[in-house]
Amino acid sequence: MSIETHPTLDDPYPTRKSGEAALLYRQDPVVYGAPGDGPIDGATLESYERDGFLSVDRLLDPGEVETYRAELRRLAADPAVLADERTVTERGSDEVRSIFEVHRLSEVFAELVRDPRVVGRARQILSSDVYVHQSRVNYKPGFTGKDFYWHSDYETWHAEDGMPRMRAVSISIALTENFVHNGALMIMPGSHKTFVSCVGETPAEHYKESLKGQEVGTPDPASLSILAEKHGIEVFTGLAGSATMFDCNCMHGSNGNITPFPRSNVFIVFNSVENTCVEPYSAPAPRPSFIGARDFTPVV
Repeated sequence: MSIETHPTLDDPYPTRKSGEAALLYRQDPVVYGAPGDGPIDGATLESYERDGFLSVDRLLDPGEVETYRAELRRLAADPAVLADERTVTERGSDEVRSIFEVHRLSEVFAELVRDPRVVGRARQILSSDVYVHQSRVNYKPGFTGKDFYWHSDYETWHAEDGMPRMRAVSISIALTENFVHNGALMIMPGSHKTFVSCVGETPAEHYKESLKGQEVGTPDPASLSILAEKHGIEVFTGLAGSATMFDCNCMHGSNGNITPFPRSNVFIVFNSVENTCVEPYSAPAPRPSFIGARDFTPVV
């Protein structure tokens, strides 16, 4: 498969519109800000531009980690939260997989979103005010935690939420220790500079199935093989309190967890207020706002 470019003025990254997958050149910057704009130094910004991610060994101290773990336990035991549509269970069980829009369900996590160590890095990379496009906590319990197949978040956000350009950044903050063997995050470094156009038309209300296990919008094996052979795969391990920030178009995924050790994290997506969502590019209607926000109020 060769890299082709078929962008149009109204859709710079066409996907789910053809019967054949394609690899498209990225048309947008990766880093919009400069070293003096926030807490990230120049060398780290350069590596982020090159690889598509950066790591922070200890973003949270142990006391803070325990505060967020306690909030995880509280949310998972709250009958109202469990009955809320924002709570997603694992396919085939009642184990909690994810709780979405967690910064609106929990003031504890709302404070984390506003923390300068978190939002300050996002503002610096994107060089603008930002809003929360999506937030969630992922539980990935021991023994039963299922995989997250390879994907680019931007492909889904573009196709189903109407995010126009690649000007968003995610942060995953570990609330348990990440081992190689308990389903740690995997990223193909450098893959953020290639957009994988996927095949398959988006069904109505596709989110109901994709939140448990995505099929439409996943890359084809040939494209994944090309990217993996070119870029390799990096596995992110580290202590609770460590964090990884990565570009919206990074190809990433994680294996299932068949160990006794859970891998819980809080995941926040910041989008530039200059890149607010429009109508979906490849879906019949936008996903619910708790998955892809339609409120573009900046984080303050």
